[in-house]
Amino acid sequence: MKLTLSEIAKVVESTQALSDVEDVPIASVEFDSRKITKGSLFVPLKGARDGHDFIETAFANGAVATLSERPLDNGTYILVEDCLQAFQKLAAYYLEKMRVDVIAVTGSNGKTTTKDMIASVLETTYKTYKTQGNYNNEIGLPYTALHMPNDTEKIVLEMGQDHMGDIHLLSLLAKPRIAVVTLIGEAHLEFFGSRSQIAKGKLQIVDGMDSNGIVLLPNDPVIEPYLPTEQKVITFGDNAELQVQEVVEYKDSLTFKCNVMERAIKLPVTGKYNATNAMLAAYVGKLLAVSDEDIKDALEHVELTKNRTEWKKAKNGADILSDVYNANPTAMRLILETFAAVPKEASGKKIAVLADMKELGEQSKDLHKQMIMSLSPETIDTLVCYGEDIADLANLASQMFPLGKVYYFKKTATEDQMDEMIKLLADTLEPDDQILLKGSNSMNLEKVVTFLENH
Repeated sequence: MKLTLSEIAKVVESTQALSDVEDVPIASVEFDSRKITKGSLFVPLKGARDGHDFIETAFANGAVATLSERPLDNGTYILVEDCLQAFQKLAAYYLEKMRVDVIAVTGSNGKTTTKDMIASVLETTYKTYKTQGNYNNEIGLPYTALHMPNDTEKIVLEMGQDHMGDIHLLSLLAKPRIAVVTLIGEAHLEFFGSRSQIAKGKLQIVDGMDSNGIVLLPNDPVIEPYLPTEQKVITFGDNAELQVQEVVEYKDSLTFKCNVMERAIKLPVTGKYNATNAMLAAYVGKLLAVSDEDIKDALEHVELTKNRTEWKKAKNGADILSDVYNANPTAMRLILETFAAVPKEASGKKIAVLADMKELGEQSKDLHKQMIMSLSPETIDTLVCYGEDIADLANLASQMFPLGKVYYFKKTATEDQMDEMIKLLADTLEPDDQILLKGSNSMNLEKVVTFLENH
């Protein structure tokens, strides 16, 4: 890391005399005292516990100094008004100091996969770093920036949005050269009220860009009121500048063509939507002078962040399509489309287990009911619904599916029928079957996946 303590004190606008701070090098910046090593700077953030409570532990683990919002009796410290703001200021400074190109990625769905694909493409040509795991918020993004290797040339930063203004803050911090918005869906609708407000929040990704910036946006009318006027805008999707063509889906891969590349590409992941994510990665690569050969090779061997859509095996040999990390209506429609497109064994059946999608606000029950448009007895043999807001969808589906092919299990504040649901699945799942599980993380469908894998 190329930072010194006195340099940091100036950047974060320390309220103490700068002459009191020694000019010593910093090995790393950490907000978790357990990760402190010799030479680290500790940043005591406020969460479930106040990080200031762990300053002594940080020093014991080798910290050379700490930020602090109050004077300390022991140890070297840099006095600041707000440790989180100081942490963010330091990250913004470090990105500029290291002169890296920032590629920012956000979207209601696909941002993590697209981030991974862009990084894979850029790694063929440049020293590249990317957001690790889901470190995509006001703490995770600056942490990523401060942990990039000294020789980094390109950094791919994922930006998450829970509330209006989140992306604005992250964009001002990161100052992206290229920005990608994968999709405007209904994620966190409870906090935004409408897709239009979600679009407004996502388009704040340009707030930290200069006029030379390039923005990749879906060809979606909901974005039009918020289109950037200073940056160059490239659209993708139907009737747009960038288009995916000839997608062929298999159980665990797909092939596609696009007007960005001359040759077809085979992805080692399923899901038609991933063809679009890969096309965006290819276009970013071309903007940054990566060769077509390197782009194709990178995408065909891409390794994605875990805990996303993944094929697994039940103990009896049945195929499990697990997508239990998060859920919103757009994501659920897309995975149902993918599940329907996968060929099945002649003797096997397709079972869809759908659980509540959270943070949809007052529209939640209606948005759950609208999922009926993505369900058909021609492609799904058995539907299992689990939760509370999804109850009306189960009722609608029972009128469309053959008798005995739709099941509903409750999960409310007072009753949880997960064990009964697991028993049904264990009794009915055959070796040639395919089963999809999709729901918000808080619905704990991972427990069902684990049971099927082990019993």
